[in-house]
Amino acid sequence: MSYYHNEQMEIIIRRLRQPKTLEELRLSEVFVRDLILKIISSYGTVQTKRLNEVTGIHWDILEEVLRKMEQDGLCAQVGGSFLFSSIDYTITKKGREKTKRIVEENPYMGLAPVSYDFYWEIMECQMKGRHPVEIPEDIIEKTFDDVVGLDYAKECLIESCTIGKGIFIYGSPGTGKTFIISKTSDLLPPLIIPKFIEFGSRIIQLYDPDFHRRCPEQPADPRWVKIHAPFVFTGAELNLNKLETVYDPNKGVYETSPMIKANGGILLVDDLGRQRDDHEIILNRLIVPMENKKDMIYVRGVPVVVFSHFIPAFSTNLDVSIMDEAHLRRAPLHIFLRNPPVKNVSKVFKMNLDLLKEDYDDEVLERFEKVYTEFKDGGEGLQPSYAHARDIAQICQAARISMNKNRVDIQVLEDALNKHVLIALQRMDIDITQVTKKIRTFRVITSDIDNAYDFLSTDTSGSISFESNSILIDRDDTLTPTQLAKSLQDNNVDFEKIEIIAETERELRKTILDYE
Repeated sequence: MSYYHNEQMEIIIRRLRQPKTLEELRLSEVFVRDLILKIISSYGTVQTKRLNEVTGIHWDILEEVLRKMEQDGLCAQVGGSFLFSSIDYTITKKGREKTKRIVEENPYMGLAPVSYDFYWEIMECQMKGRHPVEIPEDIIEKTFDDVVGLDYAKECLIESCTIGKGIFIYGSPGTGKTFIISKTSDLLPPLIIPKFIEFGSRIIQLYDPDFHRRCPEQPADPRWVKIHAPFVFTGAELNLNKLETVYDPNKGVYETSPMIKANGGILLVDDLGRQRDDHEIILNRLIVPMENKKDMIYVRGVPVVVFSHFIPAFSTNLDVSIMDEAHLRRAPLHIFLRNPPVKNVSKVFKMNLDLLKEDYDDEVLERFEKVYTEFKDGGEGLQPSYAHARDIAQICQAARISMNKNRVDIQVLEDALNKHVLIALQRMDIDITQVTKKIRTFRVITSDIDNAYDFLSTDTSGSISFESNSILIDRDDTLTPTQLAKSLQDNNVDFEKIEIIAETERELRKTILDYE
C-alpha cells in the first residue's frame, strides 16, 4: 500500500460500493422520487440511462422507484426497448403539477446526495488520528522538487503537516511565500468526501473542482470522490460573508465556505491585512473552526456541524505585528522569507525558460544575474525576486516571438527587462510601496476630548479633526482598532468606542508622474 492509498483508505473504498437498494442508499423514497420527477420534468422526455448518469443512482433503485411513480400517474413510458436502461419516460400532467410544488420547495436537480449521518461516519473515521503523520522521504522530495533553496521554509512546512499545526509566513513580495505554501498540501494524505450532503431534504455542496483534485482511484459509489488533500487559497478578496455557508436559490444548494472546503488540507489566507474587512475580525471568525476542527452552518435555521479539519496558513508582506498573540498561537510555526540569493533567482529563471521550452544563449543567464548583482560587483543592484524570474521568462517568450527570433538572446532579455514594471520602477529608484498608501479614518468616541486630542495629535502621520463627541484621525492601514485602543489605555485616555469609518488610497507627493 502507498502513502496516498493506505490500508484504511482501501477499507473505506470497499465500504463505499454503489448502493443497490433504498435502504443502502440511506435516502428516503420520497426524496429520491422527487429528485427523479424534477429531472424528468426538466427534460420533458428522458431515457433511464440519462437518469442514471445525472443522479448516480443504481439501476435497481431507479427501476423500483419509477415503477411506483408510474402506478401513481406521475410519469409514463413512451418508448425504448425491453432493456430498462433504454426506456424513455415522460412527465404526466399530474406529475408536472406536483413538480411545480416540489421545485418551489427545493429546486435541486443533480447527483443524489449522501445522508448527513453517513457523511459523519466516513469523515470521522478519516479525521480521527490524521495527525501526527509520518511523511515518507520520497513524498517530500517529489513535493519540493521544483523549489529552489528555502530549506528552512521546507523544514517548517513539513513539521506543520506532520503535526497539523498552523503556520505564519511573512516577508517581502516576490520571495516565494504563496508558491511554497501551495506545494504543501501534497505532503498530506488524500481523503474521500461526498460531493453533496442531504440534511432535512436540503443539499449541502462539499465538492468544489476549483479546489479539489481527483485521485486516480475512485469509490464505486459515484456520490463520493477521493481527492488529494485540498489547498484552498483566499486573498485580499476575503471577507466575513465568504467565510459563511450561503444558500443559492437558483441551484438549490448550500455552498460551503473555504474553511469547510479545506477540510483535510491547507487553508491559506494570503495578503493578510489587505482585506476590506478588518483582518482581526476575520481571524476571530477562524478561531473556533481552527480549534475545534468543526464549524457550524445553518440549514433552514437548524444548526448543522460539519468538519473543518484544516491547517491554517497566513501570509503577509506587512509587519509581523499584524497578528497578535492569540492568533499566533493558532499558527505557532513561522517562516520569514528574505530576498533570495541571486544564484537561486537565476536558477528559477532558467527553470522557467526550460518549462516554456525556450532555447537561450548562456550569456542570457549571466546578464540576468547582473541585474541583481550589487553595484560594487558590477551589477545593477536591484532587489532579487522569484516572481521577477518567472515573469521575465514569460515576457522573454513574448518578446522573442514578436521579434521573430528562434531563441532568447541578450536583445530579447533586455527588451523583457525594460517592459517589466517593477524592474523599471526600481531602475528609476521608485519605491512602489510609497506610490500610494492606504489610509484608515478612525472615529474615537470619547467624553475626554481635550486629553484624547492632546495624545492623538502627537502623531503627525495623518490629519486630525473634531466632531461633537468624538475625534476623527487618519492613520496608516496597518493600525487596527485593537492597537489604537491599547495605545489610548496605556496613556490613560478614556474612550467609549473606536470605529473605522473609511479606508482610502492616497497618493504621496512623489509619484511616477514626477519622473516622466
